[in-house]
Amino acid sequence: MASNRRPVLKLGVVDFGVETAELPSGVQVDLAVIRHPGASAIVALYPDMTVAMLRQYRHTIGGWMREIPAGCRNAGEDPLACARRELGEEARVAAARWDHLGSIITVPSFCDERIELYLARELSEGSGALDHDEVITVSRVPFDETFAMIRRGDIVDAKSIVALYRARDFLEQERRG
Repeated sequence: MASNRRPVLKLGVVDFGVETAELPSGVQVDLAVIRHPGASAIVALYPDMTVAMLRQYRHTIGGWMREIPAGCRNAGEDPLACARRELGEEARVAAARWDHLGSIITVPSFCDERIELYLARELSEGSGALDHDEVITVSRVPFDETFAMIRRGDIVDAKSIVALYRARDFLEQERRG
């Protein structure tokens, strides 16, 4: 984090400030930057090849989104521990098998959020409670249908799209041996 950061607002996971940066070209600029603790997102795949999909209310877009379970890391929390916790809280599911699918940076122009992506399998009933600001319903959707949903524009959430495609590639590589 920049030592020349001027804080503007810290509310929940949002830590917004202005940072003075010297670019590789030598130009010095003030940049609006959101610092984020990071997050984890999970493709929870059942043996019948269905996945846990959320329908979550998102005020910022004025409606509902279809997403995979995901959430922010707590202070000092490891990404896999975050994934386990979020899967339990949002989908009430636990997993015995976890595969890391890589990570994404969501909006590098003004935010350093990094989301670690996971494939969770060997699922069982889990436990947890939604956060007070979450409005979520969970359904099981055939894995292949999620790609049709992406094509139709029913799934527009970037982390979900990337994670689903990466899970498909991972499973294909695994099947090939």
